[in-house]
Amino acid sequence: MVRPAARVRAWRPRLRGRGPRPGWRPRLPRTRRGRRRALRGAVLACVLALLPSAWLFVAAGDRVVAAERAPRAPVALVFGAGLWGEEPSPYLAHRLDTAAELYELGKVDAVLVSGDHGTRDYDEPTAMRRYLVDRGVPAGAVVRDYAGFDTWDSCVRAHRVFGVDRALLVSQGFHIRRALALCRAAGIDAYGVGVDEPRRGAWYYGGLREIPGAVKAAYDAAFTPAPRFLGPRERGVDEAVAAAR
Repeated sequence: MVRPAARVRAWRPRLRGRGPRPGWRPRLPRTRRGRRRALRGAVLACVLALLPSAWLFVAAGDRVVAAERAPRAPVALVFGAGLWGEEPSPYLAHRLDTAAELYELGKVDAVLVSGDHGTRDYDEPTAMRRYLVDRGVPAGAVVRDYAGFDTWDSCVRAHRVFGVDRALLVSQGFHIRRALALCRAAGIDAYGVGVDEPRRGAWYYGGLREIPGAVKAAYDAAFTPAPRFLGPRERGVDEAVAAAR
């Protein structure tokens, strides 16, 4: 009969090499030269990780403006930011409030709301349109893009599907520069209107998300991939702008 202790000893050789032992810690380089190399590698990794974010600031330039100082454009493009039940999330509601302000100021003739309607039970653009209409924007001035699954898709579809060449983009400050860079890469002459938010946990979380988001943005701008769904040309924005003139 094999005792339990003997069984443990018999299994030990099989466990070797399958992972770190309890209490294992990574070893730092022992030599000064090795530590210098490790430090240089860490600095290089940080620089490479932050390069896309730096590119966004350069690409956006001085095109982030307040609503009252925004130049006139045919349409405001509002990016989706999630729903709470059937209502816009607070961040999305603030974007829509700014879009309504732009319309009231006469800065735009139409509002293109771009969001996710990937399933029957989740209809972000319709919730966005309803919110704007409840705040005084005419229903005929609000056009829905049901396939704005991310920022790049929203920008490409705005240009290629809805024929938008000039626009005011509406989003939170931590996201607006990425939206600007991507819409300009998609062929839209755009200015960004940043929405102010209290700097709480959600704001910092959104800012952290922009680090990997900037990497994806750099890829999208460089290689201009097709959106998840393109579809035929739509005249909704053209008709809304024409009706306002």
